[in-house]
Amino acid sequence: MAMSLPQQIGALSGTPITADSGSIAAEPTSSAAVSASAGWRSPAASLRCRAQKQGAVEVDRISPSPPLSPRIGGMRTDLTVACQALMEAPTAEEVVREFRERGAQVKGKGVPVYVMMPLDSVTMGNTVNRRKAMNASLQALKSAGVEGVMMDVWWGLVEREAPGEYNWGGYAELLEMARKHGLKVQAVMSFHQCGGNVGDSCTIPLPKWVVEEIDRDPDLAYTDQWGRRNYEYVSLGCDTLPVLKGRTPVQCYSDFMRAFGDRFEHLLGDTIVEIQVGMGPAGELRYPSYPEQNGTWKFPGIGAFQCYDKYTLSHLKAAAEAAGKPEWGSTGPTDAGHYNNWPEDTNFFKKEGGGWNSPYGEFFLTWYSQMLLDHGERILSSATSIFQNRGVKISVKIAGIHWHYGTRSHAPELTAGYYNTRFRDGYLPIARMLARHGAVFNFTCIEMRDHEQPQDAQCLPEKLVKQVTLATREAQVPLAGENALPRYDEYAHEQILNASSLKVDENEGDREMCAFTYLRMNPHLFEPENWRKFVAFVKKMNEGKEAQRCWEQVEREAEHFVHVSRPLVQEAAVALTH
Repeated sequence: MAMSLPQQIGALSGTPITADSGSIAAEPTSSAAVSASAGWRSPAASLRCRAQKQGAVEVDRISPSPPLSPRIGGMRTDLTVACQALMEAPTAEEVVREFRERGAQVKGKGVPVYVMMPLDSVTMGNTVNRRKAMNASLQALKSAGVEGVMMDVWWGLVEREAPGEYNWGGYAELLEMARKHGLKVQAVMSFHQCGGNVGDSCTIPLPKWVVEEIDRDPDLAYTDQWGRRNYEYVSLGCDTLPVLKGRTPVQCYSDFMRAFGDRFEHLLGDTIVEIQVGMGPAGELRYPSYPEQNGTWKFPGIGAFQCYDKYTLSHLKAAAEAAGKPEWGSTGPTDAGHYNNWPEDTNFFKKEGGGWNSPYGEFFLTWYSQMLLDHGERILSSATSIFQNRGVKISVKIAGIHWHYGTRSHAPELTAGYYNTRFRDGYLPIARMLARHGAVFNFTCIEMRDHEQPQDAQCLPEKLVKQVTLATREAQVPLAGENALPRYDEYAHEQILNASSLKVDENEGDREMCAFTYLRMNPHLFEPENWRKFVAFVKKMNEGKEAQRCWEQVEREAEHFVHVSRPLVQEAAVALTH
């Protein structure tokens, strides 16, 4: 008898799953449940292990960022023979069980891995997108030892139609699906627009009634010096003004988070273990200084300051008057170039005599970055009060702006709101703000190496990650990571392993990243070669930096697991392409 997809999943995990597992509402029936009993033998322990040299680099594994991946074939695989083999072979259940147990995180050791779900996991009609594929994919991730998933909870979907009217339909189903598969969830409160940033594969605007208000008063949108409006996120300049149908933006965010907590109270602390609070474009605490939409910005341009809406300018005016320099309050820097300039193209960012290093530059950059910190403080205060003592962590995502990092002015970081220069640490104030609220510092570009990036643009992601690691250590705030671009190669995995160990000097001790979130669940991840590398990567992350086991042995164990679980993974890959 050939097993259906749910039966394959049940056999692999040792968990009975109903034949109608594409719908979470289905009632289990005894006739539909399949269980595989098995006895697994580890690959021979006598096989020789090759000792890995610390810091060794295998040149032939270097790949560009992001690497090209072969496309999966469009034909659905006939799984009948594989399913029959799974029923007959006495291996599946024990393989999965022992694989999980060996990869289980010992308390205080190892870094749990989460996987980002597709941006469009919930449709515009508030239902789960590609339900069958989602179900198969979640089971595959769980079987591989993944701790959980990260999902965007879009403000523009849930509260789309009217203020205070929340439709949690698709998310209720998705969260229940994760719970049934035993996966933890990092829920992102996504108060930004989807579309217009790196990796955005769909478009989800802000709620209709918010867009209507911005259309009526364009100064609610972030604005550059040329009058270009950005609809990705409501300007922080009006955080405390009742400009959204009688509520302030911060009140809207607070009401949304409170409604989410109340609706999913039964999952908080058990399935939902983290709330990542969106604070700007792409969910990051920053200004929208480098918008890709319509070709406005291209890597590695310096970006542009976003303080020219009337609400933010009023704050600048007040700050200048308080500093005794009212002439500094009418505008931002007028000599900071355009989005795609480089630092030396501008008078403000050039290394010798640049305005950034003048009294005016210090005043403006201090004010601009403090506005961002105050914005974060306001939303975090609300989030911590809502989710306090409810069993969840609070986290905030910070952008990994690594281009022109080797210059004195660090122009792209300055335009984004991070006052980080050759002479000033811009990440320590952020870390301290997060520490005051017990929040996690979530940072991107963990997978990148300096030499992979354009050297003429002085891109130094490794040095940036080191700086952030030291800042979070000093502030005593937990550090979590993400990869900024999709990577499936072992070279990137190796870099993530190194960065997650937080070994920047002899003072790190037992400290490791508290979590790593992998970008992203898609058909490419489930391609055979990519999946094999990913499973080994997850196992290595779970082992922790103090693990004494040889990586070659870990990879062999992963290889054996991948072989047995292949039918499930094939089905997930095929289903995701439709």
